[in-house]
Amino acid sequence: MGITFERKINYYETDRMGVVHHSNYIRFLEEARCFWLEEVGMPFALLEENGITIPVLGVNCTYKHHVTFEDIIQIHAFVKEYTGVRMTIGYEVTQKGTDQLVLLGETKHCFTNKNLRPINLKKVAPEFSKKFEKMLEE
Repeated sequence: MGITFERKINYYETDRMGVVHHSNYIRFLEEARCFWLEEVGMPFALLEENGITIPVLGVNCTYKHHVTFEDIIQIHAFVKEYTGVRMTIGYEVTQKGTDQLVLLGETKHCFTNKNLRPINLKKVAPEFSKKFEKMLEE
């Protein structure tokens, strides 16, 4: 199961060539991830209230096509891997209207407590873990 998040490209996100600067895509992926967690009933605020953080361990992006000011992108986010301790989220970014593939990416995460000590979500918060497991299966 995944979600699709839409956003319009702002002028300040473009570079001198008039295309979105590559570094902005990492922000876009985070926006999609926050939206996704809200949509499935696990917003970051709720996770943090329960003493859970999800730091990023790594980001991988393959840029396929550029987009420019006022283009609308659609970011499809989905769980690729989930162990209870670590999770990988996949992303497919397309340009709305043309369905042109813009980017393929993934972010790798772990689950930690407030002191940034690794935790196993299956043991610490089984209700959250079950949601991630279900999303992996879909």
